[in-house]
Amino acid sequence: MKFRISREDALIIVDVQVDFCPGGALPVPDGDKIIPVLNEYIRKFEEAGAVIVATRDWHPPNHISFKTHGGLWPPHCIQGTRGAEFHPNLRLPERTIVISKATDPLKEAYSGFEGTNLASLLKGIGVRRVFIGGLATEYCVKNTVLDAIKYGFETFLLEDAIKGIDVNPGDVERAIKDMLDKGARKITLINMK
Repeated sequence: MKFRISREDALIIVDVQVDFCPGGALPVPDGDKIIPVLNEYIRKFEEAGAVIVATRDWHPPNHISFKTHGGLWPPHCIQGTRGAEFHPNLRLPERTIVISKATDPLKEAYSGFEGTNLASLLKGIGVRRVFIGGLATEYCVKNTVLDAIKYGFETFLLEDAIKGIDVNPGDVERAIKDMLDKGARKITLINMK
């Protein structure tokens, strides 16, 4: 099945930041390998005049998710640091809508919708379908996908533009199954017109 991208569609690129790529503070194995694929999605969505969103972790230095503050992760994506920047090879257009999440030091926020205005913003400009890829599959991608479904968007997982950590073997596979079970649909570049 081929999908024609329209102005009622949005591409949501989740957390393709320096710290989540090889060499960063919390690298997703081969996280940078999806960037050329995401750049091709960006090109297609831009040509169609569709919405392009990039979410980013934008943590204060004392964020609750950090091990130093009782969380699971090493400090990463701290506001204003190089690690919090989008990966330099990701070709985001000027008009990209940037959504900063997990900015409250006392709240974790894996989803691009959590604690942000993303849902109302997309609905306000008439978006009906969202296409989601990025890092990491079983954390921020999964939570963004599940929230998109919850907010009533027809939701597509970009199967060729996601990478996960797989802390426990099978985490990524289980996350994908959970997203599909809840109503997301998998697609790849070959499905896009």
